[in-house]
Amino acid sequence: MKRKLYTSIGLMSGTSMDGVDISIIQSDGQYQFYNILDVYFEYDVELKAELIRLRNLVLGENDLYKHSKELGNLERKITVFHAEKVNQILIKYKHEIDLIGFHGQTIFHEPQKKITKQLGDGKLLSQLLKKNVVYDFRKKDIENDGQGAPLTPIFHYLISNIVNEKFKTGFPIGFINIGGITNLTKIISISNNFEDNITAYDIGPGNCLIDDWVRKNSNKKFDENGNISKAGKIDQLITNQIIDNFNIDSYTKSLDVKDFDNSFARGLSLENGCSTITNFTGYLIARGIENTAANNKIKYLICGGGRKNNALINSIKDNLKNKNDYILDNIDKYGFNGDYIESQAFGYLAIRSFLNLPISFPGTTGCKEPTVGGKLVKYL
Repeated sequence: MKRKLYTSIGLMSGTSMDGVDISIIQSDGQYQFYNILDVYFEYDVELKAELIRLRNLVLGENDLYKHSKELGNLERKITVFHAEKVNQILIKYKHEIDLIGFHGQTIFHEPQKKITKQLGDGKLLSQLLKKNVVYDFRKKDIENDGQGAPLTPIFHYLISNIVNEKFKTGFPIGFINIGGITNLTKIISISNNFEDNITAYDIGPGNCLIDDWVRKNSNKKFDENGNISKAGKIDQLITNQIIDNFNIDSYTKSLDVKDFDNSFARGLSLENGCSTITNFTGYLIARGIENTAANNKIKYLICGGGRKNNALINSIKDNLKNKNDYILDNIDKYGFNGDYIESQAFGYLAIRSFLNLPISFPGTTGCKEPTVGGKLVKYL
């Protein structure tokens, strides 16, 4: 007997703070999944600048209170932006929408203090769109002693089965998402016992250090295709020093862009700095892959904006000690657009939350028990 299919819109704005990915999906919240539409809307210059400015000001819990008025105003602007863009889509897409999964914009994340703040007013969005909205996905996981991240592994689990059925990839299989931060999911096999078959970790920076360097030292927003990095040379002395002085000794904690900085490259040219930072990022991701590996000869499907940075992908491969043990492949080869995995995921998580199904697990976020995250705002 087939379960009911729900139509959901997933909204995702990542740590790069450049805009919003929007996906319309259909799913039963478990094994059926159909992708209907994906689209990206860039933040306007003023909104993005305000986001980055406030993120840089909110360095601790007290800053959330200190800047609460500004954050409240910004939250409204972000929510209205999301609503306007969804309405643009709904003018063309005439079918009924059951749910909206609203991730919001992360401004502060410190699970050790059980604090996570995503700017996004679910109640306002529900009023503006006249739809049911699920938001605040991370809080319940943190209250249950989890890290609040990563939340996409249960969606990776779903699409791993789809990929295997179509391309006969087999198991185990992994996913590496390179956004602002890089996270990794491993799926040992497909079964109803999620806890024994999914593990996930934040393993290092992704685009955050590279994007920040490029924005501060040029008029570009990011290193397209890794071209700036490829034009430069790695400063090996600086690289050796930063590797000696910086180490991720545990992969049990979630990471934030504020956990890293690129000041070690100060004084280098745009190109040499970008090359050095890219190599350091690739080194940390490679160590993360190796230190969280329980199976050799595993294929990882790479998604997120970082998969397009050829210099970064080559750096990861070059920094792997046992290169033959890992296959790194672009997820686009397997029928999925790697730019929209997270927005699709939050559409799926909204459905699971609505159905009271867990979205995080001890093996993915470290929570004490499978946790149903998200708050539902019903439009009446």
